Order: sequence, then C-alpha cells, then structure tokens
Amino acid sequence: MAVYSMTGYASAASGGAAADAAAAAVSVEARSVNGRFLDLVFRLPDELRGLEPALRELLGAAFRRGKIEVRINTQRDSADAWPTPSAEQLNRLGRLEGMVQGWLPTARGLSVNEVLQWCRGGTPAERLDEATLDAARRCIAGLREARAREGERLVAMLLDRLQRLRELAAQAGPLVPQVVQRQQQRFLERWNEAVGSANAGATVSAQALQDRALSEAAAFAIRIDVAEELTRLSSHLDEIERLLETGGELGKRLDFLIQELQREANTLGSKSAALELTAISVEMKVLVEQMREQVQNIE
Repeated sequence: MAVYSMTGYASAASGGAAADAAAAAVSVEARSVNGRFLDLVFRLPDELRGLEPALRELLGAAFRRGKIEVRINTQRDSADAWPTPSAEQLNRLGRLEGMVQGWLPTARGLSVNEVLQWCRGGTPAERLDEATLDAARRCIAGLREARAREGERLVAMLLDRLQRLRELAAQAGPLVPQVVQRQQQRFLERWNEAVGSANAGATVSAQALQDRALSEAAAFAIRIDVAEELTRLSSHLDEIERLLETGGELGKRLDFLIQELQREANTLGSKSAALELTAISVEMKVLVEQMREQVQNIE
C-alpha cells in the first residue's frame, strides 16, 4: 500500500475546446496541504452550490487528512468565453421572440449579443451538474496520484534518515562500555583523593572506604549508561521502517514514534559523559527534527 503525502495539486476540465454551451465546460482545481484532520474549502459559482454535499462525499471517500481547497469555474465565469448556440436553443428563442412580437408588434427584434447572452445562461442545470461531477472525479483522482508521488519522495527521505540514525547508533554502541569504564575509573581516583584528604586522621578502615567507593562508582556508572536508550531507539527505527513498508494511513503513528525518537536522543545527550556521545546525540537530534517536519506531511 502506498504512502500518501497531504501536499498536492491537480486540475481537470470538462467540455470541448469550442466551449459548446451544451457541453457545459467546467474546470476544477484542487490544492492540498497538511492538516490534522480533513478540512474542505470550496470556491463555487452560485449555480453549483447545491453540489457541495456530493463533492464532500467524493473527497471524504478519497482522503482522510489534509486541508483541501476546491475551486470550480464554469465557462460563463469568463467574459471572453462565448457559447456556440445549439439548434434547440435557437429554435426555442425564435418561438419566444415570435410570441412576444405577436402580442407586441412594436417590440424590436433580438440582437446577436442578446441571443448569445441568453444562450450563455441557458445551459440545463442537470448537464452542468453532470459535467462538474465528472471533472471533479477526475480532479480528485489526479490529486490522489499527486499525493502518492509526493509520498514516495517523503518515504525515500525518511529511509535515508533512518539509515543515518542506525549508523550513529552503531557508532555509539561500542563507546558505551568504554565511557562507563573510563568514568568509573576517574570517579574512583577522585573519590580516593577526596577521602584521603578528609580522613587523614580518621580511624575508618581502608577496606570500608574501598567498598563505599566501589558502590558509589557503580551507581554513577548506572546513571551514565545509555545502552537502554540505544536499544529503544533501535526498536523505534525498526517500527518506523515497518510502517513505511506497509503504507496506508500512518501519519499519526509516525508522529508518535518521532516523539519517542526525540526523547531517546535527548536522554542520550543528557546522560552523555563523553564528547563523542554528545556529538552523536546532537546529530541524532538534527536528523529526528528533519524527519518530524516531513512526517507532518504524511496522511
């Protein structure tokens, strides 16, 4: 199943190049950006307001999240677009003109401009609705394809960041026991120096001091050990990769996992007792933030 972005654009038109009034030329544009829920905004001509429920149903069946603006224009919205009158329209207009002149002999005849104006507004409503819904369906299909293409690019970017995070975690793994051992030895040395200065004349046994020092050093080593954070981080990376491979509606789940990644990277930095781990933590935070920005665009 594909991964869909919430960003995209599509358009579709219904009606011939000659803009025949009977063909009811209609153009539909749809723009989509990210949003927490499905937010639909319509820009419709007055004669198409009645189609809004049907358009909402079509969009609701195709999308789950995102702010989508739909703009519909008909041929009559353009002052330069003139219809080609049909025979049926001209016959009807001729009969009406004859009827009026029969009752009002002094009434002047219709001009070409008046005939075209009448034909311009004479498209049957059912044909206009049918043409609009046809164009809307094709526009929605195009928007879904555009969001799928953008989703592919997002997945490629996220997988690249995942790989880099795995590399950083692999670099940090061997450093953990080395840092713990180094910090433990440094702690013991400082402890012995401090105790030696404070208890120069005391009667506390050397063995008791040594036991206390080892206990404090062990507690300190536990506080700075980040092996657990690296394990959880690796688990989150595996889950994100699995979701991206599965596809579907996963934006909210990815957003939660990104928050967990950020938490592990922050903890790694706060517990770091070595410059190497601090540098790794900083780079992890940058990568996770880049992922967070892109995940917000996934449906």
